[in-house]
Amino acid sequence: MTPARVSVVIVSRGRPAALGLCLTALAQNRHPAFEVIVVTDAEGEAALAAWAGRIRLRRCDEANISLARNIGIEAAAGEVVAFLDDDALPEPGWLAALTAPFADEDVVAAGGYVRGPGHLGWQWRARAAFADGSTRDLILDNDETVVLRGRLGRGIKTEGTNMAVRRGLLAAMGGFDPAYRFYLDETDLNLRLAAQGARTAIVPGAIVNHGYLESPRRRRDRVPRDLFEIGASLAVFLRRHAVRLDGNARLSAERAAQRRRLLHHMQWGRIAPGDVAGLLEGFDAGVSEGRLRPLARLAPLDEPPPPFAALHDVPPEGPATWLSARPWEARARLAEAAAFAAEGHVTTLLVLWPDARRHTLRFDRRGVWVQSGGQFGPSLPDDPPFHRWRFDERVAHEMARQQAIRDPEGANSVRYETDLEPMKPSW
Repeated sequence: MTPARVSVVIVSRGRPAALGLCLTALAQNRHPAFEVIVVTDAEGEAALAAWAGRIRLRRCDEANISLARNIGIEAAAGEVVAFLDDDALPEPGWLAALTAPFADEDVVAAGGYVRGPGHLGWQWRARAAFADGSTRDLILDNDETVVLRGRLGRGIKTEGTNMAVRRGLLAAMGGFDPAYRFYLDETDLNLRLAAQGARTAIVPGAIVNHGYLESPRRRRDRVPRDLFEIGASLAVFLRRHAVRLDGNARLSAERAAQRRRLLHHMQWGRIAPGDVAGLLEGFDAGVSEGRLRPLARLAPLDEPPPPFAALHDVPPEGPATWLSARPWEARARLAEAAAFAAEGHVTTLLVLWPDARRHTLRFDRRGVWVQSGGQFGPSLPDDPPFHRWRFDERVAHEMARQQAIRDPEGANSVRYETDLEPMKPSW
């Protein structure tokens, strides 16, 4: 049984088109009772007229994701608060899967899996987080939900674009730490939960597609524009959690990693050689500022929430619908799929080319999931580069693979429990 009420908090700054797609995808979720709180600036508020009366708006003009999330937590009336980014597209079964583990009263947080932009590979899956700010992959035996318990200095990593926490505990802890304006904010929360021995569920069936859209700190091709807050946040994190570790060594290791990343972009012609030095100077300046940034004691978030306001008076009940097409049929089939989506169906259009190209995924603004690729090509990272299929076989295969994430009834709810084994930081 899922919690009776869930609040979904989305922080958005200056990306109204992406936010509109995020909300359209979120509205397809079949969770019986969830509300949506969008924390945004003046530009974002002006772009949400179509959602007036259905979502709760809160204003945050400061570029501080932790502060914005705390504003959203204070406005949340659900027992559980889930978090999304505005450039994320949650699968229709996302919220039901992510919140299912909270039926166990000992579970206080949950995190799902995150796919990369435009493809079906993974950005993040199960990871552990350490007191030096590093992370390490956790290898799970299968795709079942697993409940893990952290310990001091070793937490269960959840991503800010796909995580949920019990509101009561989150508010009592003071929410997110505003000293992290952009980076390591959720990792800090993971370590604070771990210090309490909290249990966190890793939910492979709770999937979000993450866009990595352009922002003041990152270009659309993922080239960084500014490393100041990365350096500052890491310096703050080490002050908070790594007083017994060699912080200078960790900062040097991170600077070297950032330099390697910049040199990679330079080799591909995305930035000029002079840009590398300038960006690293920004990192160094951030470290210097982060070492002096005031670290306040977090006070509980005790602002009483408003009444719960569900996104749907009656959740949509249309069945999951799959359509398939050859490339020359795609436009007509997309119009047909959009008509199903308008009637409340979770609709997927599979477009198969007569070749072995890799599959990609996009979400049409009319509410249709469009997967396109070769009839013989790979859809998942571990698939072979070529596999001979008949057209109808490949369609049936992709439908079966998507069943659990596109149809909420297929959400995985099987859980087992273990402690997080001791591991060393990856650096």
